[in-house]
Amino acid sequence: MTDASASGTFKIGGERAVHRMGFGAMRITGPGIWGTPKDRAEAIRVLKRLPELGVNFIDTADSYGPDVSEELIREALHPYKGPNGNLLIATKAGFTRSGPDRWTVNTRPAHLKEAARKSLKKLGVERITLWQLHRVSSDIPETDQFGAVKELIDEGVIQYAGLSEVSVAQIKAAQKIFPVATVQNHYNMASRESEDVLDYCEKNGIGFIPWYPLAAGDLADGGGALDRVAKAHSINGSGATHAQIALAWLLQRSPVMLPIPGTSKVKHLEQNVAASAIKLSDEEFRALTR
Repeated sequence: MTDASASGTFKIGGERAVHRMGFGAMRITGPGIWGTPKDRAEAIRVLKRLPELGVNFIDTADSYGPDVSEELIREALHPYKGPNGNLLIATKAGFTRSGPDRWTVNTRPAHLKEAARKSLKKLGVERITLWQLHRVSSDIPETDQFGAVKELIDEGVIQYAGLSEVSVAQIKAAQKIFPVATVQNHYNMASRESEDVLDYCEKNGIGFIPWYPLAAGDLADGGGALDRVAKAHSINGSGATHAQIALAWLLQRSPVMLPIPGTSKVKHLEQNVAASAIKLSDEEFRALTR
């Protein structure tokens, strides 16, 4: 079984190396990203399988559950030491939850700082290696939101900081206050609205974490480029899946790309990680990009 090391490495903050194929821990919660998972034992098995597969970068958030994802990660993986080095557990704050599929942006500085300290305890760490502002609110001055992040860094609560769903202008504004280590925007083969953000991240050594990385939209229709490329590649003796090719395309799109496909099933996890070994030809990459 190919492991995540085949995806290459990226140094977050220019210092902390992780394998580029990571894991998003949103789907290990209940329906609507609320409460405990339907199959708690399988969720734990998924988490325990990660270091065995070379995955050492895990992305979560305080709002996943809420708190459930962080709690399961600690139960399954604390003290976060794996055969491929220590695991980097990244988390986020900026939403409050009132029920399944209900998300309310809350980036008041007091809330952000309280949430980060709560995540510190939930994860059982002395310092959060990577903490990300889950959204930038238009209702609160950006300097206040970014200032709260800077305070968390200065106080030693977090080491590196990132942003989510932001523009290039917002990244530049944040960089005046604290070093931006990562950006997490919606991006996949079918949705590339953040091309300018990705290009900026690549030029400035900022890790780009595409959320919802597996979507392929109409590209997944039979007979198209994605279908042809998938059939041309073999994984463990069978043709590659559309999802595996979509992940391979992301990895080849940029050296700062850090895909975090999520799942609540071990089988799907292993399929996703196996995509780390797929190398697209220049012609295949261009066809998929077009």
